[in-house]
Amino acid sequence: MDGVLDREVGQRGVQAVLLGGLAALAMTLACVGIYGVMAYLVTQQNHEIGIRVALGAHSRKILGLVLAHGAKLTATGVGVGTAAAFLVTRLMRSLLFGVSPFDPLTFATAALVLTVVAIAACYIPARRASRVDPIVALRFE
Repeated sequence: MDGVLDREVGQRGVQAVLLGGLAALAMTLACVGIYGVMAYLVTQQNHEIGIRVALGAHSRKILGLVLAHGAKLTATGVGVGTAAAFLVTRLMRSLLFGVSPFDPLTFATAALVLTVVAIAACYIPARRASRVDPIVALRFE
């Protein structure tokens, strides 16, 4: 009986490890994708940032504007993603062991990681752009 039980649980365990590995890969790809898209969106605003700096805007104000825009996009993405995840978890119920399909810690951790990546993706290029000479930013547009 122990052998039969080990085979049954072993197969589910392999599926769970495989699913966990693929989930980690998906989270990594999501972080890289979010960082790339958000950094690209901020980089596209270099011309606007250059104009603001030329008109006398302080770098704190520019960072605040860029981060506010990024936060709105991030909140929308996290909201839609969380709603979609709630719908998809029903399909994965049979693969979960010891965890509820609607585990709030898991959802909160995933949302927090993606939010931190998105805000960092806005902050780093915005900080770099706010330090650029306005003439240089306007010339290359």
